[in-house]
Amino acid sequence: MKVLDFPLAKITIWFLLGILTSSFWQPSIALSSIILLIITTGFAVLFFLLNPYKKATIYFGIFTYSVSFFIGVTTLIVHTDSNEKSNYTNFAAAFEKPQLITCTLREKLKSNDYNERYIALINSIGDKNYTGKIIVNIQKDNLKNALVIGNIIQAETILQHNTTAKNPNQFDNNKYLANKQIYAQIYIDKAEVLVNQKLKKDIWYYSGRLHARIVHNLEISHFHTTEKDVALALILGQRQEISSEIIKDYQYSGATHILSVSGLHVGFIMLFISFLLKPIPNTRKGSAIKLSVILFSLGLFAIISGLSPSVLRSVTMFSFIAAGNHLRRSGNIYHTLLVSILLILLFEPYFLFDVGFQLSYIALFSILWLQPLLDKLWKPKNKISIYIWNALTVSFAAQIGTFPLCLYYFHQFPGLFFITNIVVIPILSFIMIAGIIVMIIAAFDPPPLVLITVFEKSIYLLNKIIHIIASFESFVVRDISFGFYYLITFYLLIITSVIWLKKPNFTKFVLFLSTIILLQTTFIYYKREIENQQELIVFNIKRKTIIANRTGKNVVAYTDGIHLKEAKNSILNAYLIGNSGQLDSSKKLKNVLFFNGKKILIIDSTGIYENTLKPDILILTQSVKINLDRALNELEPNIVIADGSNSYSLQKLWKYSCIKKNIPFHSTREKGYYKLN
Repeated sequence: MKVLDFPLAKITIWFLLGILTSSFWQPSIALSSIILLIITTGFAVLFFLLNPYKKATIYFGIFTYSVSFFIGVTTLIVHTDSNEKSNYTNFAAAFEKPQLITCTLREKLKSNDYNERYIALINSIGDKNYTGKIIVNIQKDNLKNALVIGNIIQAETILQHNTTAKNPNQFDNNKYLANKQIYAQIYIDKAEVLVNQKLKKDIWYYSGRLHARIVHNLEISHFHTTEKDVALALILGQRQEISSEIIKDYQYSGATHILSVSGLHVGFIMLFISFLLKPIPNTRKGSAIKLSVILFSLGLFAIISGLSPSVLRSVTMFSFIAAGNHLRRSGNIYHTLLVSILLILLFEPYFLFDVGFQLSYIALFSILWLQPLLDKLWKPKNKISIYIWNALTVSFAAQIGTFPLCLYYFHQFPGLFFITNIVVIPILSFIMIAGIIVMIIAAFDPPPLVLITVFEKSIYLLNKIIHIIASFESFVVRDISFGFYYLITFYLLIITSVIWLKKPNFTKFVLFLSTIILLQTTFIYYKREIENQQELIVFNIKRKTIIANRTGKNVVAYTDGIHLKEAKNSILNAYLIGNSGQLDSSKKLKNVLFFNGKKILIIDSTGIYENTLKPDILILTQSVKINLDRALNELEPNIVIADGSNSYSLQKLWKYSCIKKNIPFHSTREKGYYKLN
């Protein structure tokens, strides 16, 4: 099926391009609305007046796609909470001094060693009403946590901006949270929190209560903790309590998607409900009953699972598929998926930047597009080989489609993913069916011991198999450098190769060869670009010092005693992956370095330096106790850098000394890493 022949496909593409453009361009609401109004007027004129004329066809197409593009632009702006005057980001004083903040708890997040964490909705700051989402961090104590979703809490505290990436190629938590419309956090002690006796009883409250009841009844039934945590992730999408060891096993085996409720899980539920409804005849009335039951069941599942964005996304997607089947339009599944994308992004355009959203739809499109092609390669005869072959073709189709995106985001590839899917899917099918039954019973009473035992043992078996597959770590290819250019060219190669293989001809073959040449050119260009680069990086690491000198791919790390593996496995490793680098050696920090003709003096905790050096750059580390005013007079550096190993109080004094001498001061704690080319 030629997906791009659908007019809706082109409209969707232009709509997506509008959202992407808006994220970089960020025009005002007034400007985008005026442009959209003008183009929509032109579209209406062409539609009602000039449509009969063939010469207007090309202009009608241009206006159609322009309208779609600017709807995408405007949609993102309208759904950006910080653009609203009532949003707390427009109250600067709340970020400067403590204010009385009132908010409503909306969602429970994974706690850390120190805090219980929630997503909350701001109600008011001081005596004024404000809106917006924040993260609430409440310090843990030995008392039982009585807070529930729907609690309205009040505390006098200060809003803190989300942490930004302070090192190169590091995960940008600030950008990630901004895409979820969360721009700040608060940190409070439980003793400081005033809890309103009145609860906000909306759908999230009832969803939270239902979820809490299910967990409570599972605990009463003596469900083993490890298996219970995995069960809540598999069935309800709640990953907050899963241990890091379990998550690592699922990552290495290529089964991470199982722990996040996605299209796979919702698809299982829809198939299970459809199987139960099979006795109902496929008449007009019977089909309507089936559709109503399926939609109700999917909606109920979304509520039980806590209405998380990933679940809502998958439920919406499969609701459209169910509706398409009801309308006897199963052959037009692409249309159904495109409509679901458009409607989801019209209401939540920031989903487009969510990795889960991207992987879910690309995997589903890949299965629909590639699996029939792979299925033709072999026609097995018996049922076992048919099952294995179907599982392999579906797995490979999904993996081919998501492969570039996984490398781009995660920089690793599980080589045994196909074995995982063949072995796990039958067990997962049983777990999903048993899990749904257990969760429904647990919503009312503790499930029977027999049912709990069977469910628990099946999850134990699943974890055991996943652990065995993950133990073959040599099959996991890690630390793969894969930039944006590779992402684009790899997808072009996949698309052109499939187009050629489906209906081969000379033109398609030339196009396929052209993308191979383009991919090779990208590799050559990127390699030459890396090899011609030379830079020195002063990293920002709390209580530690790392300075990296990179020449091409070779990196020499200077550290203050950090073990080589410790340095490589954290911030430095992200830098190596992002720049296709390799750690040539790790050396103890020197007092003097030279880079591109510049002299760099490093003063450590000893405070010893040669006052006749006259360095271009002065780096202060390990909270060195020196008279900086005198040192600046003696050394006369062009810039002073303080890394993350220094205390905050000393950095404030040093900054003041540099301002007096009119010397630039760079604190990696405030500004992030320092880069010298």
